[in-house]
Amino acid sequence: MRTRLSAAALAIAMTVISQVGAAPAVQAAAAICNRYCDGRDAGLAPADRVPVSAGLYGRTFRMHVNDTDAMAWGSVENGSPGDEVWMDRSFDGGRSWAGGSKLGDGTIPSGSTGRRTGQFNVDDWGSNGVGALRACGKAGDRPEIVCTAWTRSTWNAWDRRTAAATALMMRFDRGTGLFDTDGWWTGANALTAIIDNIRRSGMNSYRYAIASTYDKQVGTHQGQFRNEYLDDTGWWGLAWVAAYDLTGDSRYLNTARADADWMHSYWDSRCGGGVYWSTARGVKNAIPNSLYIHLNAALSRRIGGDTVYRQRAQAGWAWFRSTGMLNSGNLVNDGIDLATCANNGDVTWTYNQGALINALVELNRLTGDSGLLATARRIGDAMTAGGYLSPGGILREPNEPDACAGDGVSFKGAAIRGLGALNAATGGAYDAYLRRNADSAYANDRDTIDAYGSHWAGPFRGTNHSCQHSALDLLNAAP
Repeated sequence: MRTRLSAAALAIAMTVISQVGAAPAVQAAAAICNRYCDGRDAGLAPADRVPVSAGLYGRTFRMHVNDTDAMAWGSVENGSPGDEVWMDRSFDGGRSWAGGSKLGDGTIPSGSTGRRTGQFNVDDWGSNGVGALRACGKAGDRPEIVCTAWTRSTWNAWDRRTAAATALMMRFDRGTGLFDTDGWWTGANALTAIIDNIRRSGMNSYRYAIASTYDKQVGTHQGQFRNEYLDDTGWWGLAWVAAYDLTGDSRYLNTARADADWMHSYWDSRCGGGVYWSTARGVKNAIPNSLYIHLNAALSRRIGGDTVYRQRAQAGWAWFRSTGMLNSGNLVNDGIDLATCANNGDVTWTYNQGALINALVELNRLTGDSGLLATARRIGDAMTAGGYLSPGGILREPNEPDACAGDGVSFKGAAIRGLGALNAATGGAYDAYLRRNADSAYANDRDTIDAYGSHWAGPFRGTNHSCQHSALDLLNAAP
């Protein structure tokens, strides 16, 4: 006999469908053993935190987290015999859970109104799996399924900065060494954010990502993280400088040198100098040239007795300054018109501000020229003053999308990383701005596993590794 759902029940069913999505085929999950093995009795947990819950037909399904042991269990309450409860476990931020579904599956026995699963590990420490769990269930006499939001323990997530790093590492593809399977220059920025977080927080759990990325990708594209886009090469070169600073491994510095030399091979005298955006030699714009200055200055500071990279960095800034790309409003436009060799008047993207600020800070460290910091301050002040790039005091990309799609959602990360470098160099001149942005993003633009979206003023509309590393850059920079 078919039963027609009431309007309220139909609304619940639609909510359930939207929460669960298209569930993967259920597979038997191999037991994970960290401090304890999967299936441990929930009664043995020394801690019980309930961060998320969901209701269905009067039943309440809860996620219980044992932060002490980094384990969790699910429960159903106010139910009836035959009601079912289980957990799903994901190692990619909740995008899939095949092989990690129906953990601890059980039903309420006769004479009872509740049931709990055993405890299951949130992460897989043995294979660097960074996990999240949710509780799911159903009434025994109805087909609809409900799931809580995803959650995790505070292991490697004890504050908002480390929690954001852990959420980013949920998107690290252990097979490719990249993020979200194929992020290239955005992957360089994500790795840089992880490295900066290690230095900022002291959390070393994700150091493995550095060697993993290097070993898996050093032979791809043009080799040594070079490719046809000179700005991509610059981002990777700077990532390997950061990796060298953290680890002392000279192979990372050697790759950064190869990247800088590759960029220099695309410097010519057209419009007086500058490197091209790509090997097609059709565009000269701000971003590869800011990265060129930064990378060469960084290398010169780390290579004893160097004069070559120092001269390149200084020539890069002299050329950049002569082009007018830094406009009268102290913001950097996109590039130059090669027909006139003048500022093209194009968009003042946020990353063009931060990338040049970072370059000037690094060049100041190399040369001691105080005028470089003064110029960086003028850009930083224009970027943070409100209006176009910081409406309401919160950084916003021109034409900022709701969805975390495309590579433009990485721009704010690079912008805020540069401002953070300037803030450190000036004794905290931008502390209030950075703190305001971090507080806003934390309050308005994250989900239950500390994944962040594109709008730091809110609302949260979803995430990807580019949105996530940008938020991590912000939290790394904030005091």
